[in-house]
Amino acid sequence: MLRLAGARLLDEKDYPAVRSLLATDPVGSCMVSARVELAGLAPWRLGGELWGTDGRRRGTSGLSGLCFAGPNLIPLRGNAAALRSFADRALRRPRACSSLVGPADQVLGLWDELGAEWGPAREVRPEQPLMALDTRPSVRPEEAVRPVRPEELDVYFPAAVAMFREEVGVDPRLGDGGAGYRARVSELIAAGRAFARFERGEVVFKAEIGAMSDTVGQIQGVWVHPRHRGAGLGAAGTAAVADRLVRGFGRIASLYVNSYNAPALAAYRRVGFREVGRYATVLF
Repeated sequence: MLRLAGARLLDEKDYPAVRSLLATDPVGSCMVSARVELAGLAPWRLGGELWGTDGRRRGTSGLSGLCFAGPNLIPLRGNAAALRSFADRALRRPRACSSLVGPADQVLGLWDELGAEWGPAREVRPEQPLMALDTRPSVRPEEAVRPVRPEELDVYFPAAVAMFREEVGVDPRLGDGGAGYRARVSELIAAGRAFARFERGEVVFKAEIGAMSDTVGQIQGVWVHPRHRGAGLGAAGTAAVADRLVRGFGRIASLYVNSYNAPALAAYRRVGFREVGRYATVLF
């Protein structure tokens, strides 16, 4: 019998149960797994809270639902009752997250509970194939794609802004002049997880490894300069980053993409990515 008593704030004693549940879907849970592996469950280190619901389910060590509440709200597991309990906890305070993102059933189910209070959303993206690659890419990697060096931040940053504006629909420099976004980009460069091809002092391709757990790395921010689109650079550049993840870092390469972005979907399939799940995103 499944027993639920509302969502509770998880702490370090729940760490084994959390890791057990995350391991059941390493690709889908990469964003949260990367945080938990690095910081544990203490909110001040994790950068948010991890909520759980208790139950009796084989293989989950007592946890039946899991949701991360931080800069993004990421529901990873839970039935309808668990999603209602996550919504109840989220509605106890003003909304602080910029999006809901994660497995589509969880995100859309949670949005059904939150929409009346938090809506309307700026945009709902209900169909985002979650894709993975654990072998050598089918497309020859672009040899000129390499890690961005710290001294190249000023050249790389405008391309990162252009990508964000195209993908998210807002300028990441609004509010603080770009200081927060620039700091995040700088962190990725310093960690060796930002990649680009440069031509004549300009970025013509870029991508980053956003979250990286012990087993999976999630590629994000893939962008090709408008003058270079349609020539295969997106596929070859993504293949270079995926190859770095698989053969260099020993991780599964993953990414998710909007279902309406047919050119990107086709490019990732050419690279060898296969669909392993469905994500959804609600943007505020």
